[in-house]
Amino acid sequence: LGRGPGAMWLSSGGRRAGLALAALAAALALEALAAWRRRRHRVREVLFFPSRVTCTEALLGEAATACRCPLPRGDCPLSRLLRRLLSARRTLEICLFAFSSPQLGRAVQLLHRRGVRVRVVTDAQYMALHGSQIGLLRHAGIPVRHDQEDGFMHHKFAIVDKKMVITGSLNWTTQAIQNNRENVLILEDAEYVKPFLAEFERIWEEYNPINYTFFSEKKS
Repeated sequence: LGRGPGAMWLSSGGRRAGLALAALAAALALEALAAWRRRRHRVREVLFFPSRVTCTEALLGEAATACRCPLPRGDCPLSRLLRRLLSARRTLEICLFAFSSPQLGRAVQLLHRRGVRVRVVTDAQYMALHGSQIGLLRHAGIPVRHDQEDGFMHHKFAIVDKKMVITGSLNWTTQAIQNNRENVLILEDAEYVKPFLAEFERIWEEYNPINYTFFSEKKS
């Protein structure tokens, strides 16, 4: 007993079921590993400022000549932030309250010359201050829009290739970079990038110049 065709079929069927369960378990394990890796890489980097002053020509220089400036070389929060920005290949959305850092301004212009589609949203009151990079960006052909309301446009974030968000307390100013206690969080996770991108697009449309009111309507 137990060795007839029926028993052989049951044994073969049991092996097939066992193999199917093993394959399913392996697939679930791989999916869990992939999910763990995605969670692990959500936070790409955390930067804290102030940043020590270093030479950034190796990142920003378009010529292959060595820089002879006396500033020290080496890694620092500013150089790491520059590397993240310069990783853009297709798009860069910037939403900033204040933007006066020459190094970050050069990085944005460099991306524009490489063919990256750059868009900037900023605050109207701070865009015209001495040292602001906004005028230089506009002169380079980068589209910039600003608010036209009483409250500040106080956001501080950038979106690289619609997949990485750079945000935190840091204004892109030399004062903040070199002197202030600031933080920057760099995330590469669609769950968090999506709302930042939606907020940028909403503000971009709201600040469209065709919607501006340059002269108040006279009361009859």
